[in-house]
Amino acid sequence: MRFATENRLPLVSGWGPWVKSGGLMTYGPNIGESARRMAYYIGRILDGAKPADLPVEQATKVELVINLKTAQALGLRVPDALLTQADEVIQ
Repeated sequence: MRFATENRLPLVSGWGPWVKSGGLMTYGPNIGESARRMAYYIGRILDGAKPADLPVEQATKVELVINLKTAQALGLRVPDALLTQADEVIQ
């Protein structure tokens, strides 16, 4: 993250917290939803389920977060069409 900021590089990732700390945008799984599903699996394992018997799950909710403050600092214009699709826009 620091390297991207110091070198004025637009950081785009699938990890939500990075965009909140200065990354340009993220498109990836909802961290809260993933944590809830992880807690469910941990509970099942602690109750005696074998991990190999549990089904593999994939994220069902992904979100697009755009940091306009970073875009402006980099001299980038984010298209309105992208902004209207964003789940969150950081001003």
